[in-house]
Amino acid sequence: MKRTLQKYGSYEKFEQAAGGSLLTKSRIWNHVRKYMVKEGCLGEIVVHLTEDLLSRASMTVVNGRPTLTINVSTAREHWLEGMLRHEIGTHYFRGFNNNSQPWCNRNGRRKHGLKPINPTEEGLASIHSVLFRKDPFLWRAALLYYTVYQASQMSFSQLFQDVGKFVKDPNTRWDYCVRAKRGWTDTSQPGCFNKDQVYLDGILRILRYRESIDFHLLTALGKISYEDVDRLKGLAVIENMRVPHFLQDHARYMEHLKKIMEVNELTDDELQDLIN
Repeated sequence: MKRTLQKYGSYEKFEQAAGGSLLTKSRIWNHVRKYMVKEGCLGEIVVHLTEDLLSRASMTVVNGRPTLTINVSTAREHWLEGMLRHEIGTHYFRGFNNNSQPWCNRNGRRKHGLKPINPTEEGLASIHSVLFRKDPFLWRAALLYYTVYQASQMSFSQLFQDVGKFVKDPNTRWDYCVRAKRGWTDTSQPGCFNKDQVYLDGILRILRYRESIDFHLLTALGKISYEDVDRLKGLAVIENMRVPHFLQDHARYMEHLKKIMEVNELTDDELQDLIN
C-alpha cells in the first residue's frame, strides 16, 4: 500500500489514473458481452447491475442460474475486465468444472479428503483481477487484510480514522470498515469478520508456489486447493473442461505473475520465509 501511495500520492489518484473513468451502464453491458463472447459463455450467466452491493461484484447461483452482480459505482474502464476474469474466468469456470467431478458435493469432498477451497479460490481470482494491469498493485487485497487486522484491535470509529491513512474518500473508507465489522452487534468494541484476509493470504501462497502449480489443472479440476492438484488429477473427469482464454498461453501467464511480484516488491526469499 505504501508503494502505491509513493507512486500516485493517494488512493484516489491511483484509482483515477490506473482504473480510468467510471463506466455508464451501457458501456458495462458492452464490455461484459464482449468478454463472454471471448470466453464462449454468452447466454450462460444472468447479469445484474446495481449500486447496492458491498463488494465490486459477486458470482452466485440464483434459482439454479449462475448470476453475476456488478456494482456500477465501482466499475472503471481499465479494471472491469480484471473483475470479469475474477468472477467469470475464475469463479464461474472453476464452478462449472467442479460440477463434473467426484468431489462436486459435500460428501464427495469429505470422501476424497479435500482441503478448503480458500484461500486458493479467492487468491487465484484476486491475481486474475490485476493480471494484465500496467501497475498490478495488490492494493485492495492488502487493504482488506490490514482493515480486518485493525478491526480486531479497534472500535468502528477508531478503524474509520485509522484507514484514513490510506483512503481519504469517506464512502470508500466506510465500505472497507463495514466489511471488516459485519456481523458484530457492538461495533464500539474490537472485533472483526476475518473472511477478507483470504484474498492476500491466497495471493501470497499461490505466488510462493507458482513454479510448481499447474494452473491449467487448478481451473480444470474445479473448486480445489492448489495443494490437492497432484493428488486428485488422476481421479478427475477432464473431458469438456473449460479454461479461460488468459490461461492458454502459459509463458505469458507466468511472465505476468513475475511482474506482480516485481511491482509489489515481493521476492521468492521473502515468500519462502513467510510461507512454509
